Amino acid sequence: MNLKNLNIGSLIKDSVVKSEIDMNRICNFLNCTEKEVLEMYVSMSLNTEVLLGWLKLLEYELFRLYPQHLILYVPQSSMEYVHKKKEDSSLPAFRKNLYTKEIVEFVLEKIKKRKND
Repeated sequence: MNLKNLNIGSLIKDSVVKSEIDMNRICNFLNCTEKEVLEMYVSMSLNTEVLLGWLKLLEYELFRLYPQHLILYVPQSSMEYVHKKKEDSSLPAFRKNLYTKEIVEFVLEKIKKRKND
């Protein structure tokens, strides 16, 4: 998966193919036509309401791809600047770690192996 250039439509299409979800079910769930679904498959971005519908249908948290992109491709100095600017915000502050469960488990496994050696 190329996290540098996220193409959300392509990722959704891949997930649909892998999950073998029928086009009729997609259209009924998202309340759209087959043509609109095919347009979404080639779209680089989607409306958040539509994206939430896909998240529910696919049972896959596509939003997690974006923090991974930030971790890998945004320079740390840029992130520090963003955090300094957001001191007085009406948006909720999240303290959740950006590392996925798999990454944490991988690092812990590496540490355990070193201790055993």
